[in-house]
Amino acid sequence: MFASPVSQLRAPLITLLALVYFGFASPVNATDVRLIGLANNTAILVIEGARPKMMRVGQTGRAGVKLLAVTSDEALVEVGGERIALRLGEQPYSPPVTIDRPSVTLVSNAQGHFFTTGTINGATVRLIVDSGASLIAMGPADARRAGIDYLSGEKGYANTANGVAVVHRVQLNKVQVGDIVMHNVAGLVHSNMDLPVVLLGMSFLGRLDMQRNGDTLTLTKRY
Repeated sequence: MFASPVSQLRAPLITLLALVYFGFASPVNATDVRLIGLANNTAILVIEGARPKMMRVGQTGRAGVKLLAVTSDEALVEVGGERIALRLGEQPYSPPVTIDRPSVTLVSNAQGHFFTTGTINGATVRLIVDSGASLIAMGPADARRAGIDYLSGEKGYANTANGVAVVHRVQLNKVQVGDIVMHNVAGLVHSNMDLPVVLLGMSFLGRLDMQRNGDTLTLTKRY
C-alpha cells in the first residue's frame, strides 16, 4: 500500500486526480537551484536535484532557498544569504544558452485550466495540465486504448474525494504533446473508476520549462 498526500486544487476533478502520490521521487539533475516554471507570484523550483516544488513569493524551501520575487521571465531567490536571479532553462551562475527546443503553447479555458490533445503510446487522449499531480493519471478506458497492461503494474490505494481508489503504477513508452515527445514516463491508472480526461502530471511536466503569461502557458522541452 502507498500513502498519498492530498493536493487541494480549484476544480473538483483536479482535486480528485491530484490526490495520488506514491512517494516515488525521480531525481532531477540540477546544480543547486533551477527554475522550471513561472506563474503569478509562484515559481516551480528544483533544489539540489530534489523533486520539483511549487513555491509562492516569501516561501522558504529545501536548503533554506527563499523565493523573493517573480516576474514574467525570472524568479529572484535567496540562497545562503545571496540573491540570485534565475531564468527558465538556465542554471545559476551559467551564461544563457540558446537552443532550438520543442515547445507548445496552450490557452486556458474560462475556469483557468489548460486542456490539450496528445498521445500516449500512439493513442489520442484528452489531457489537462496539473503541476500539483506527481504522475500522469488516467482511467482504464484510456489505458486500454493505449495498450497498457495496467493490471500487471504495481498495485496501490489512494484516498480520493469519492473514496478509496485502486491504482496501478505503470510505465508509458511514449507521451507526446505537440512537438514535445517523452519516453519512459511514469503513469498511474485508476482501475476502478474511469476519468473523463488524462491528468498531465509532473512525471511529464517536470522535464519541461513552463512559463505562464496571462491565459497562455508555454511548455518547452529541456535538454
